[in-house]
Amino acid sequence: MAKVKKGDLVVVISGRDKGQQGRVLFVDTKHDRVVVEGVQRVTRHTKVGQGQQGARTGGIETVEAPIHISNVMVVDPETKKGTRVGYRIEQVESDGRTRNSRVRVAKRSGKDI
Repeated sequence: MAKVKKGDLVVVISGRDKGQQGRVLFVDTKHDRVVVEGVQRVTRHTKVGQGQQGARTGGIETVEAPIHISNVMVVDPETKKGTRVGYRIEQVESDGRTRNSRVRVAKRSGKDI
């Protein structure tokens, strides 16, 4: 199970983009990869075609490539540095029934993510 989720603010801890921060756009749990906004930008050459209104598409564009999930850390909301993720069990009461829910917690500061 990936501890990094879509929409999390993460920091890259290794590779050519080390130190950069960005939001997670996509998580691929099958291949343990994440796509982070503004990180691991690569140039793609796409085939020229025509859109609906006759506009030409294609050419050279820069897009984000996936990086391995072990190369990113979730940013701690308090210290703004990378942190590991833990879980805390909370009991939530709704409709007279109690059930357990897991809350993600930053290991560095203990604050909820």
